Amino acid sequence: MSMMTRLSPALIRLVLPVMLPLGAAFALSACASTEEEPYVERPVETIYNEAAAAMDEERYQVAARLFDEVERQHPYSQWATRAQLMAAYADYQALKYDDAIIALDRFIQLHPGSDEIAYAYYMKGLCYYEQITDVGRDQRVTQQALEALGEVTRRFPESPYSRDAALKIDLTNDHLAGKEMEIGRYYLRQGYQNAAIGRFRTVVEKYQTTSHVPEALHRLTEAYLALGVVDEAQAAAAVLGHNFPGSEWYVDSYALLVDANVRPAGNDRSWISRAWASVF
Repeated sequence: MSMMTRLSPALIRLVLPVMLPLGAAFALSACASTEEEPYVERPVETIYNEAAAAMDEERYQVAARLFDEVERQHPYSQWATRAQLMAAYADYQALKYDDAIIALDRFIQLHPGSDEIAYAYYMKGLCYYEQITDVGRDQRVTQQALEALGEVTRRFPESPYSRDAALKIDLTNDHLAGKEMEIGRYYLRQGYQNAAIGRFRTVVEKYQTTSHVPEALHRLTEAYLALGVVDEAQAAAAVLGHNFPGSEWYVDSYALLVDANVRPAGNDRSWISRAWASVF
């Protein structure tokens, strides 16, 4: 299932300024040139309105360039700070995530007290989040998304972006847990039970709120039985049965134990029981 999302209209409205009338906007054809244009100073309102018009027309790269021009020509105007953030937003909409992140980091550094600082952190998180790939590939950007979104919830818990950031953190954790599961399954198929246990243990200890925990507990039952560590297999199945009694994974784990002539059994000395008890 794809995790990619775009900004909702409600969130966009929180950051888009009230635009001045666009009737006086100049044509944008010259701005689209790939050649460097000569410096011609123009009124800040004119440049900003052209940028806003380009945004409306979904000409995001043109808009980003024009917002940058606002700051270049009028760095001390009241428009310059807003233009910095809007340039980042235009890069984000153009899927130029690296450029957007650079612009956002600069905005955060220069304007830590801005009313829009929570939005800047949130949009940076989105830039990483929307680059998350499938679990079969390197997860560095997933970790970056988790860190950036975590900053939103920690720094700005009362902001309108905190709830959405928290939801995306849950989805990102689920994604990271899925990566651990994929590697663990591979090790298990290859007969590397100890390596597989390490991966499944990470899911149980670190990603306890994700959808992968029932399977992780089942795979632990399977791996421990293969190693002959029956008491840990029983403990894994017991925790699975207690917390997910209707799960298909518990049915499979129970069947494995029956085949081994044992039953699920709690074990207070097992790391599995201690880890799961820490949830409550």
